[in-house]
Amino acid sequence: MTAPSSDAAPAGGLSPTVRAGLLSAAAAYGIWGLFTLYFKLVADVPPWEVVAHRILWAMAVTVPAVLLIGRRRDFLEVLATPRLLRIFVASAAMVSLNWMTFVHAVGTDRTLQSSMGYFIFPLVMVGFGRVFLGERLDRRQAVAMGLVFAGVAVMVLRVGEFPWIALVLAVTFSLYGLLRKLAPTQALVGLAVETTLLAPPAFVAVAVGGLAGWTAFGRDAAESLSLIAAGPVTALPLLLFAMATRRLRLGTVGLMQFINPSIQFAVAVLVFGEPFTGAHLLAFGCIWCGLAVYAWPVRGPPVGRPR
Repeated sequence: MTAPSSDAAPAGGLSPTVRAGLLSAAAAYGIWGLFTLYFKLVADVPPWEVVAHRILWAMAVTVPAVLLIGRRRDFLEVLATPRLLRIFVASAAMVSLNWMTFVHAVGTDRTLQSSMGYFIFPLVMVGFGRVFLGERLDRRQAVAMGLVFAGVAVMVLRVGEFPWIALVLAVTFSLYGLLRKLAPTQALVGLAVETTLLAPPAFVAVAVGGLAGWTAFGRDAAESLSLIAAGPVTALPLLLFAMATRRLRLGTVGLMQFINPSIQFAVAVLVFGEPFTGAHLLAFGCIWCGLAVYAWPVRGPPVGRPR
């Protein structure tokens, strides 16, 4: 028998399944939002080395986890199917570029731009759905995208800075989502495949950098442990996210994703002390209004198990 899809338990509160889903989603997005603090710890390490270690140690975590949860067949099927493999090579390229840009943003005190990128990501996905998948763009979505474009224009004209970091993060993550839509697989399996594909160049980069004396790994114990921690730090929120998507409606998971850039925004302004002027407020205000227009007419119960 299929579990009920409403968000309420018989007694009128949230069911244990939905409550677990909400907690998992909040934890996943919270960890992603706090990534800024983690990567600030390794800000002295070149972004390429941080990403290389993130790939290698994430693979060391995700591949054994895939075997432990009994997904070995799914993992090998992707690697043995040329069509799927091509898609995952492309998705691996997108996620590595996204990671590199994010690490660069934190290390160069541009976390505000990073948060902007993840705020506008859902609307970039809508645009990509229209362009690549032929999905219809309704009037509400068109207005929302127009407000986001206005926010980007304000950044260029009033702040005097082209928000390339925000745009690269939004575009690469949207392309990543589009590619994963073309080859759907369980989230942990997908990350295990991607890190496996990226591991050889990452290993070569670390090895050559080490021989040339360019790497930070091994130079300081605390810094080296921080780089090793990139593996579980990458895998844990993904596991929580996968748990959430199995227990909640995708609409709920999608709306909750704004926890991530909201935390990034707060950390950038309140912890890192990045400048937030009236022009920044106007730019972000346009984007926030666009997101409000996009998210307002939510149909159906806000939370619950997927049908």
